[in-house]
Amino acid sequence: MSLPFVIPAQNSVALSGGAGGGAEFTPAALVERLAELENLLVALDPALPVGVVGDNSPAWLLADLALLSAGRCAVPIPAFFSPDQVRHLVSETGIQFVFFNGCLVPVAQVFPYLPSAPVAAVPPLLPLGTQKITFTSGTTGNPKGVCLTTEQQMATVNGLAKVLGELGVTRHLSLLPLAVLLENIAGIYVPLSLGAQCIVPPLAEVGLSGSSSFDVERCLDAIGRYQAESIILLPQMLQAIVWQAKPADSRLASLKFVAVGGGTTPLAVLKRAEQIGLPVFEGYGLSECASVVSLNSPSAKRLGSVGKPLPGVAVRLAADGEIEVKGRGYAGLLGEPALPTQSWISTGDLGAIDQDGFLRIAGRKKNVLITSFGRNVSPEWPEGLLMESGLLAQVVVMGDGEAALSAVLVPNSPKLEAQQLAAAVAEVNAHLPDYAQIARWVISPEPFSPANGLATVNGRPRREAITQRFSESCQPAA
Repeated sequence: MSLPFVIPAQNSVALSGGAGGGAEFTPAALVERLAELENLLVALDPALPVGVVGDNSPAWLLADLALLSAGRCAVPIPAFFSPDQVRHLVSETGIQFVFFNGCLVPVAQVFPYLPSAPVAAVPPLLPLGTQKITFTSGTTGNPKGVCLTTEQQMATVNGLAKVLGELGVTRHLSLLPLAVLLENIAGIYVPLSLGAQCIVPPLAEVGLSGSSSFDVERCLDAIGRYQAESIILLPQMLQAIVWQAKPADSRLASLKFVAVGGGTTPLAVLKRAEQIGLPVFEGYGLSECASVVSLNSPSAKRLGSVGKPLPGVAVRLAADGEIEVKGRGYAGLLGEPALPTQSWISTGDLGAIDQDGFLRIAGRKKNVLITSFGRNVSPEWPEGLLMESGLLAQVVVMGDGEAALSAVLVPNSPKLEAQQLAAAVAEVNAHLPDYAQIARWVISPEPFSPANGLATVNGRPRREAITQRFSESCQPAA
C-alpha cells in the first residue's frame, strides 16, 4: 500500500518534532518508517479499527499516516477526552489496540480504567470505505463518530492545495491537537502534499494545555523559534494572540498564512489582526465533509465572511437560511445508514451568500432563542457584538422561553471590574432592538472548557449545560 498523496522530496526534512519532540524525518525516512509501522498491523484483525493516542509528536503523525497508507480504519482519540468519553469511543468502535508513542499496544495499557481483558470485539458496522472515524464531542450527550473515506479526505486536501499552493509555505507549525480533524487534514496532509515541513512539538511547548488552557506568550515564542510560515488557530487562540502581540512583533514576521476556524471569530479580532499585520484567513467546515468547506485566501478575501467554497464543493441555502453542502460525499455516522454519495448535507448552520459568492455564518439553527413574546433571536448576534468590546474571552447569551435575554460573561482578564463589563453590555444594548437586548448577566468564575463540561473540544460552548448552571444567578444589567 502507499499514501494517497505524494510527499515531494524538495525539502530535506518533511517531519520534525521540534526542540522537545524527537527525531526529524526526511521524505525517504518517513516512507521507510511507515512501512515498519504497517508491518505491525498485519497480525491484527483488519475488520477492527485501530486507535491513535498521545501528545503531538512525529510518532502520532507517523501512526496516522501508516493507517492511511495501509487502508486501515483509524480512530484518533483526543487526549483530553474524559474516561466516560473514552469508554464510549472504545465500546462503539471495538478497538483493541492503539498506537501510542510509536508502539502498538492494547488499549487498556494506555487507559487503565478499561477492562484489561476485553471480550472478543465485534467489528463495528461501518459505511463502505471508512478509513477514519473522527469523534466530535458535540454539545450534548456522548461524542458521535463521523466516518470518513480516504476519497473524502483527499478531496479536502486537493481543494486546499489548489487554493494555498501559490503561497509557497515551507514550514507548518501544529498548534492544535493532531486528533482534531482540522489540524489532522489541513495542518498535516496538506503541507506534506505541498512539500512543506511539518513541525509537531509537544502541545505544552506551543502553549496549549489540555484542550482550553492557552499560554499566549509561549505560543508566540514557539512561532518565532520555528519561523513558522503557516498555523491553524481556534478563534479564542487568535483573540489572545492579537491582543497580546504588538504591531510588527518579530515573532510573527515569518507567517504567510494563519487559518482560523472551529467557531465564529469576532470582527473586532479580525480587524485587530489586520492592524498588527497578521495574515489571518477565516474558514468554515464540518466533520461530515472532511473538515474545510470554504476558506478566505490571499486572492479572495472578505472580512467577516468564511470565504468561498473550495474547488469541488457546492454550497446553497435552504428556504429557512440553513447552509447545505454538496460535493464531498458523506460516508455516514458510526452505526447509522449513509446518504447517497452526492446528497446535500444539512449543516445545521444558518448563513448567507453574497453576490460575489462569499459565505457568511449567522449562527446555529438549533441555537435560535424564542422569547416568551414570540421573538426569534440568534444568540450569536448579541454575542458577536459583546465580543467586539475586546473585554471578553467568551460569552453565551440565553433566554429561550424567557421574557428577556441574559448573558454569561468570561472576562479576558481577572483585573476587569464589574463596572467595565456593565458599560460594555450597555453599549451593546444601545445598538440592539429591545427584544435582543441583554437584561441580565453574570460573570463565570472559569472559562468554558471541555474539562468543566461547558465547551466542546473545538471551543464551542455547551449552551444547555451553561444555561443549567447559570440561569438563576444572572444579575440585572445596568
